[in-house]
Amino acid sequence: MYRSHNCGELNASNINTEVTLAGWVQKSRDKGFMNWVDLRDRYGITQLIFDESRTDKTVFELAKTLGREFVIQVKGTVIEREAKNKNIPTGEIEILVSELTILNTALTPPFTIEDETDGGEDIRMKYRYLDIRRNPVKNSLLFRHKVAMEVRKYLSDLDFCEVETPYLIKSTPEGARDFVVPSRMNEGQFYALPQSPQTFKQLLMVGGMDKYFQIVKCFRDEDLRADRQPEFTQIDCEMAFVEQEDILNVFEGLTRHLLKEIKGIEVDKFPRITYDYAMKTYGNDKPDIRFGMKFGELNEFAQHKEFPVFNAAELVVGIAVPRAGNYTRKEIDGLIDWVKRPQVGASGMVYVKCNEDGTYKSSVDKFYDNDDLANWAKATEANPGDMIFVLSGPANKTRAQLSALRMELATRLGLRNPEEFAPLWVVDFPLLELDEESGRYHAMHHPFTSPKPEDMALLETEPGKVRANAYDMVLNGNEIGGGSIRIHDKATQQLMFKYLGFTEEEAKAQFGFLMDAFQFGAPPHGGLAFGLDRLVAILGGQETIRDFIAFPKNNSGRDVMIDAPAAIDDAQLKELKIKIDTI
Repeated sequence: MYRSHNCGELNASNINTEVTLAGWVQKSRDKGFMNWVDLRDRYGITQLIFDESRTDKTVFELAKTLGREFVIQVKGTVIEREAKNKNIPTGEIEILVSELTILNTALTPPFTIEDETDGGEDIRMKYRYLDIRRNPVKNSLLFRHKVAMEVRKYLSDLDFCEVETPYLIKSTPEGARDFVVPSRMNEGQFYALPQSPQTFKQLLMVGGMDKYFQIVKCFRDEDLRADRQPEFTQIDCEMAFVEQEDILNVFEGLTRHLLKEIKGIEVDKFPRITYDYAMKTYGNDKPDIRFGMKFGELNEFAQHKEFPVFNAAELVVGIAVPRAGNYTRKEIDGLIDWVKRPQVGASGMVYVKCNEDGTYKSSVDKFYDNDDLANWAKATEANPGDMIFVLSGPANKTRAQLSALRMELATRLGLRNPEEFAPLWVVDFPLLELDEESGRYHAMHHPFTSPKPEDMALLETEPGKVRANAYDMVLNGNEIGGGSIRIHDKATQQLMFKYLGFTEEEAKAQFGFLMDAFQFGAPPHGGLAFGLDRLVAILGGQETIRDFIAFPKNNSGRDVMIDAPAAIDDAQLKELKIKIDTI
């Protein structure tokens, strides 16, 4: 063994013990007659001391050659440290070194391996293996491991069985582009990497596995941002002989378990709101309910009052911002400019100051009197000292704009406490959504989602009003998981394909294997998938997922460390019978 102990476990109880340690040189302090070296490994830091009067001369001189990140092994005696460091577990002791072996030298790192590093994100991504040595990244990966272990423990205790499903599968339409893999043995044909194990977990239910889960990689070829990667990890689950309530109870329990075991927090309430309520009240289907600022619809009070902007709008809607009535005109103008940015897209914004004396001052006083503005305050639940901000325009677009403003204001006001957790369920999603460009309906979740039985008749007459047996778990304004009760009979599944615009031949070509399986006794079943990367980041108090992934890709989908994706050799292309069109 290269070490008898790690660099984080020795303390005063080990004084006078002979030990062997190995690790990386964090830093050294050479005082001429005395040399101190901080030795680091995954577990912590232990101080080494080389004393001219007590250390062998050869060892003492060799210690002076040590550079940052050299890999070394030392043998020595644990002694009491004179200048104790209460900030680290090993701060009461140090190792008087008797033997020193340099296991490997190291180049000077391109950035300092410290918690507060001088390396920018690009350089740290290029040298990710060095970045992982830093405590923030290392601890994030250990945190992810802890969460994954608790997930496995919770589900296994409920008799879920972990089953691996294939990565080389058939391309099927699931909403995003597939990554495809050419097959050498089947000329001109391609595998796809799974966007999710959806059809396989349904087939496992047909196979009688009853309760399945898997912590699994999924792949989607889509535009990236800070909280999205081309490959991501799901906690994927499916259950047979269940209804929606059974699934919600299991995964409420999982979320409670994680919050308690990982964060030490007890959460009792998991509110349930419908998709329609979420959109009308918060402007999106993943609302952050750690704070208020619910939408107040103002058409009744704001239209037909000689203000043409509101009169022409499909929707007039506002929010009351707590304690913002003292905003200066400069601050208000700054927010108006913020909502007019292309990323938000509003054409302007109206404001109303709710004065402490019960009066109101607005940017549209010319058109509205105090009684009108009092109705606005009532509709938005504004209190004296608050500020009301109002947007108008097409309903869906305006709600999205006000939702963006609501989140921005909450961030500025410090209302999004990362150590506060507010989960909820969003239920009763639409089964279908209309693509305005093609005029065709698409499955909002996926083609296997079951419609609510009471809405089945609407498929013929008003397909846009059909609700799905679908549900999302939302935590702190992030969708961390979603699922549905599945269609489990061939006739209903064929009907669903019909309304999604599949011909019988197309449905058979893409999903024939599933339809065939349904003829052999498929049980009622449903499931849910949590996004592990995002869940871990939220539990870790972070907005982005990148530091909780060992080797992430950048916003262009590139791994700058290994320089991928990359061109492949002409011989490989020839063997695969693929020709690159450079036009």
